[in-house]
Amino acid sequence: MSTVTTMPMAAAVVTQSTFSIDRHPHHERLRHITVQRDALRKFFSSVKDIDLQNLEYVPFIRFKVASALVQAVGDGFAEALRQLVQDRRTGGFTIGVQDTTADHGDFVRFGTAIGYLLGPANHDAMSGTYYARFLVKDTDNSDSYLRQAYRLFTLHTDGTFVDEPTEWLLMMKFAEENAVGGESRFLHIDDWSERGTFLDDPLSTRAFLYKAPGSKNVNEQVERPVFFQSEYGLAMSFIDQFVQPRSPAEAAYLHDLSASMEASSATREVPLPTGDLVVLNNYFWLHGRAPFQKHPALHRELMRQRGVFSK
Repeated sequence: MSTVTTMPMAAAVVTQSTFSIDRHPHHERLRHITVQRDALRKFFSSVKDIDLQNLEYVPFIRFKVASALVQAVGDGFAEALRQLVQDRRTGGFTIGVQDTTADHGDFVRFGTAIGYLLGPANHDAMSGTYYARFLVKDTDNSDSYLRQAYRLFTLHTDGTFVDEPTEWLLMMKFAEENAVGGESRFLHIDDWSERGTFLDDPLSTRAFLYKAPGSKNVNEQVERPVFFQSEYGLAMSFIDQFVQPRSPAEAAYLHDLSASMEASSATREVPLPTGDLVVLNNYFWLHGRAPFQKHPALHRELMRQRGVFSK
């Protein structure tokens, strides 16, 4: 019988001259990083002349922005981020701009710098560049749950329907108005008490077929198992919307697996303030979103990046 392994937590608090790392107030595994405002202002000043088209068209400029953040914050910052995301005991953090700017271009620059301190971002076919910005509003006609405000966005990993690794995920909140609910929902697979039931099933390592809807701009079909071994240990790849069961047995397995994760006491809601971002290791964290309360003027804008670690 497979069991959930509980590992000792990484150090809770790290304090440097320009940044600190503390336990997240809403999840014991996550960390929250606070960068001193003077260091953030120094960073934004140093990259203010880099426009977004330059970032989108020239990949090495993204690494230049990341280097500018290290120069502003200091040695040890980049390594601290990588260690948090690659350490299975944590695997994620939040960080924000500390109200030093409300410019959405600065948000893109900051999110790009954080992402590229981890490694290069994957191409996002939905947007046609390395990041996607999207709105959640009162009405929506999309073909997935991503923008549908009033229903549960079920737990999933990213990159299930593309034939490339997706090791880290970054989501940043740009704006929010008239929003009640809509909290991020996270599950670390080592905290999921019923994991062994699904891991021990013969279907756990069967290659399932994934196919994306039209809005994703991805025509390929991918086959991959729900559970697999990675350099970070046991990993998962799953999203209920895009996996295509080929038998009643496969459908029942996928349904029960999703229902178990949604009902798990380890699935937690975590708020994300405007100007903050969250980074997760996509191999052992699942994420989703709670429904919003109905409001005709609901407005939320998010940015997504996802990529691989520099080797």
